[in-house]
Amino acid sequence: MSDRPAPWLAIARYDAAGRARGSLVVTGLLSAFLLLFLAFFPSLSTAGIDLDAYVEAFPPAFQEAFGIIAISSIEGFLAVEFYQFAWLLLVGLYLAYLAGGTIAGDVASGRMDLTLSAPVARRDVVIGRFLGLVPLVALLNLVLPVVAYVGVLAVGETIAVERLGAVHALAVPYHLTCVAVGIAVSTLVSRPGIAQRVALGALFALFMFESVVASTDYAEFGDLSPTAHYDPSAVLVLGEYDLTGAAILLAAAVVLVALAVVRFRRADLSG
Repeated sequence: MSDRPAPWLAIARYDAAGRARGSLVVTGLLSAFLLLFLAFFPSLSTAGIDLDAYVEAFPPAFQEAFGIIAISSIEGFLAVEFYQFAWLLLVGLYLAYLAGGTIAGDVASGRMDLTLSAPVARRDVVIGRFLGLVPLVALLNLVLPVVAYVGVLAVGETIAVERLGAVHALAVPYHLTCVAVGIAVSTLVSRPGIAQRVALGALFALFMFESVVASTDYAEFGDLSPTAHYDPSAVLVLGEYDLTGAAILLAAAVVLVALAVVRFRRADLSG
């Protein structure tokens, strides 16, 4: 029996190793961003301002878009200032953007011809590229809860560990879906720059669509957006864990990768 790893695993390892430094940098920047926001909480909480009344004055659509439930507690503050924007939107867009350049980048540069000249199936390339981004998702969701917990303690507050752990555990299916969106787009568009912008734009458009229709008679159509199935505010502030939403996101990621495999098998790479 050969000791060689399966082709998809070899591709995943190679991709993950190539992104190791960048993954550490992104994790460090997000950690610093989170701690910076936490440093402002003590001054806000003792300023005598009714923060909840302040946010209630925001338009309902704005509150819905950013999942604003409360902001006066440390849980609500974290949800609004970090998780609903940086974690949900920015990290999701970044992962889709990163994935969008994977397969399309190899096709455009000619590296794909070299890869496929070896005994590697196109299916293995798609699965390997997807799995190559899983370590980044894992790293972010393992490090950030620790940083958040230590930061909360550092500013003299407490937070339920189970809620903090849940908000990151439930983020994994969401982030994997964002990666899958980028991978799927990367098999549809042969130019990496365009593929990255399309993946980013598609995810952002779905987020905006879900936010706009949330308070209308067409709210059920908002379920097409991955953001409809992951609500950090509900987890942190209300202790509500949407396991059904997580299952839907995992299923969506599998379907998107499967569609990417089908598309890439049929793609003409001759240029």
